[in-house]
Amino acid sequence: MNVSYKWLKEYVDFDLTPQETADALTSCGLEVDALEEVQSIKGGLKGLYVGKVLTCEAHPNSDHLHVTTVDLGKGEPQQIVCGAPNVAAGQKVIVADLGCVLYDGDQSFTIKKSKLRGVESLGMICAEDEIGVGTSHDGIIVLPEDAPVGQPAAEYYHLESDWLIEIDITANRADALGHWGVARDLYAWLKQNGYETSLHRPSCDEFVVDNEDLPIDVEIENTEACKRYACVSITDCEVKESPKWLQDKLNIIGLRPINNIVDITNYIMMAYGQPLHCFDADMVTGHKIVVRTQPEGTKFVTLDGEEHTLGEHDLSICNAEEPMCIAGIFGGKGSGTYETTKSVVLESAYFHPTWIRKSARRHGLSTDASYRFERGVDPNGQIYALKQAAILCKQLAGCKISMQIKDVYPEPMQDFPVRLNYEYAHRLIGKEIGAETIKNIATSLEMKIVKEDAEGIDLLVPAYRVDVQRPCDVVEDILRIYGYNNVEIPTQLKSSLTVQGDEDKAYHSQNLVAEQLVGEGFMEILNNSLSKTSYYTDLELNKYPLENVVKVMNPLSADLGVMRQTMLFGGLESVARNINHKSQNLKFFEVGNTYIYNKEKWSEESPIKAYSQEAHMSLFITGKRVEGSWAHADEQSCIYELKAVVENILRRVGMPQNNLVIKHSDNNIFAKGVSYETRAGKVLVEMGILSHKLKKAFDIEQDVFYADVHWDNVVKTVKKVNLTYTDISKYPSVSRDLALLVDKNVEFAQIEQIAHQTEKKLLKSVVLFDVYEGKNLPEGKKSYAVNFILQDEEKTLNDKQIDAIMKKLIANLTGKLNAELR
Repeated sequence: MNVSYKWLKEYVDFDLTPQETADALTSCGLEVDALEEVQSIKGGLKGLYVGKVLTCEAHPNSDHLHVTTVDLGKGEPQQIVCGAPNVAAGQKVIVADLGCVLYDGDQSFTIKKSKLRGVESLGMICAEDEIGVGTSHDGIIVLPEDAPVGQPAAEYYHLESDWLIEIDITANRADALGHWGVARDLYAWLKQNGYETSLHRPSCDEFVVDNEDLPIDVEIENTEACKRYACVSITDCEVKESPKWLQDKLNIIGLRPINNIVDITNYIMMAYGQPLHCFDADMVTGHKIVVRTQPEGTKFVTLDGEEHTLGEHDLSICNAEEPMCIAGIFGGKGSGTYETTKSVVLESAYFHPTWIRKSARRHGLSTDASYRFERGVDPNGQIYALKQAAILCKQLAGCKISMQIKDVYPEPMQDFPVRLNYEYAHRLIGKEIGAETIKNIATSLEMKIVKEDAEGIDLLVPAYRVDVQRPCDVVEDILRIYGYNNVEIPTQLKSSLTVQGDEDKAYHSQNLVAEQLVGEGFMEILNNSLSKTSYYTDLELNKYPLENVVKVMNPLSADLGVMRQTMLFGGLESVARNINHKSQNLKFFEVGNTYIYNKEKWSEESPIKAYSQEAHMSLFITGKRVEGSWAHADEQSCIYELKAVVENILRRVGMPQNNLVIKHSDNNIFAKGVSYETRAGKVLVEMGILSHKLKKAFDIEQDVFYADVHWDNVVKTVKKVNLTYTDISKYPSVSRDLALLVDKNVEFAQIEQIAHQTEKKLLKSVVLFDVYEGKNLPEGKKSYAVNFILQDEEKTLNDKQIDAIMKKLIANLTGKLNAELR
């Protein structure tokens, strides 16, 4: 929301500087994102002064130039060569001094010492268009005799800069989406902080109906979607360019002026937060407006020429025959105001926020009007806004008001009754601020005190404050005006003992792992829990079917239509974004929740059972592991690097390696993938090389290695594991190697699993240190060289024990995998 500092001062009296105003607004909950000076004339007339031409003589080498001496009030007069035909001695003029920067559109030039036809010139005598105070270029500006010599031009023309205050309006503060709403908050803050001030806005006394030449009837068929609809007609309009003051107001806040009628509606919206719409009266067939929904499939073309298909959930403003406008969002083709327009119907309404929000999202339309209607405008502000617009139309377009205002308001919306107890307010604030302070702030915020007793007050909160309907909301409003910084930090901290629960332990483990990953060179990312629907419809991933997606009922956009089933897509967006910005060697991790819908668990008695969330940790590695090092050749990252990271995570949380089973993953996000599971079949990690199809969808060409750690499963599994600590064994370990000839389809994971099943106590590790495939081996065979480490914690192993274990290992490997010793 862009707010003009000078415009704000039209509604509330104050003498704060722009920066002080921004600080005050931030203090009372309207956070200012930016404060920027806006000059009505580019450059602010800096370096321009009033001068007096002392002498004026013809240039010796030119028939049209003159050599003048000009007094700028600086002591010694300056010689200036001037080509204007009207320059003469004795004139008061505007002079651009040396160093002054003048602007011509986006171009600029600096006044420097120069020679014109051999004569030195130390400045420039200016015309209107050269400094931006007018459009004339017939000659130089000649000022009245009483113009003070040496006075800066900015002072002479009473030039004042405005300041643009950019406020980040939160979704609940619809009341502040206009200068008047911001002024109300600033007024309350000024009152609380002891400033002399008043709040005021233009009266409607000038609203007078001139005739009844163009009556318009109004009918609301859908009173749920449209709570109030008012209109007035104006005739004999002269549609033309708006006056400069109105164009300046709109330009400063970033709105493009169009014509006087349209500009007036935009001005009223930005002034009072009430969107208006103007229809060419010729479009209102039958002199009747009907507010209704349309039959499913109705085609409608908006002002921008785009065709939309309307349905029973889209509210329309119709004439007696057809729709003219998508209510609160966008006008229809031909319904606008043009130079040929002579009569106009002005609309001012209150539409239900949910209806407008859904229609705007459905049609992909977002306008300043819909932005306000979606959040809830003042239901009692329509008539004031309509009258102010009509008054301005009479003043700026010379029109006549040709009907009494038609106001259809079937069920007036009431103010919100709230009971506020003083003790409750003080407890919530954390400080006793006094009953009088509470009452003063409440009344300055236009809350009416209808009853008061020793314990508290009964309030009526204005209907435009849709976010203040409970006692705690009133307390929050009072506190933001009182000032959060005025609530002292207590010197005592009251607390109770807590017992660490499972969630605390899981969070502790998560932090330990995160620190470990950062130490290994990973960077943490944080992506939105909302995701694109197209990921689940277009990519056809067996692990993440569309029917298991949790859909958002009122999505903010098509890109945020569903809750994420996996953190994969958000991570790949981050990977792609970094690669596109020339950062190709990446190691990312993210911890968060995924969301799943299971329709089989749904029931009318407990529909929430169909929804679940799971905690996951995602890991991404891509690019080069080493690049540009003098001590090491460039080296690409590989899946084994990710494998080591995953196994280190499992070790860090206390997962015994001999409790893990590694299997092929059937998840088609991988070109090649495996899963780490418990012996009971619970999946702990899925990891692998992402498929080409998935990389192509994100426009990624290099390999991406991805691991999905099922964090909930890991935490639950580790919870059942008892960690024991023992001294380092005093007895030596024994190393044995086997060269095994196995079928090509046999994986090392199978050998590792069989080995741990064969000897659970003394076998400490199984490591693959060589793989060979090629000549001198039978067809369909490969050779694994495997190292086995045996150790007894209580005694030294003898040859007999070692041989027995190795024979048993060989027997099991031979019997289960058809392995042969080489």
